[in-house]
Amino acid sequence: MGRRAEPGLRVDPLVRLLLAQVDGAVTGRGWQGPTLLGSVRGVTVAQATCTPSGASRCIWQHVLHAAYWMYAVRRIIDPGAPAGFARSPSNWPALPAERDGAAWRADVRLLKREYGLLREAVARVDPASLWSVPGARAWQRADYIVGIASHSAYHAGQIQLLKRMARRQ
Repeated sequence: MGRRAEPGLRVDPLVRLLLAQVDGAVTGRGWQGPTLLGSVRGVTVAQATCTPSGASRCIWQHVLHAAYWMYAVRRIIDPGAPAGFARSPSNWPALPAERDGAAWRADVRLLKREYGLLREAVARVDPASLWSVPGARAWQRADYIVGIASHSAYHAGQIQLLKRMARRQ
């Protein structure tokens, strides 16, 4: 499932399990079906910007939202990580003014970059800190990591649904 720890690195078994959950939701082959990155593979600008009847958001918006929350969770589990997400506003960033292939590919790269940075932060997390609540937060670090995996799988499903809805119009 997903990526394996790099050879020669000693990774705590629980951290390895958390990495497998994140990887299985975002990249590679997920047991649940298409992963987040798999769900956007081959998506055109027209598909990415289509908001089918009955839907409130388009694929592109889901990609930016997922990238933002990867950033947000990374900052929660690693408070020393640089602040400042590449797009605004937070949570549901606005689509770029120019909605062309270059902009779409750039935002998919943003998602991939945030996933990579999140994955690195999870791999570095001190296993003893997984059960602590960071700062004034409500949940333990482990909850945020499991949560971002679930969030990513959810948005992969939403993207798959939007693609199916668009084909039916």
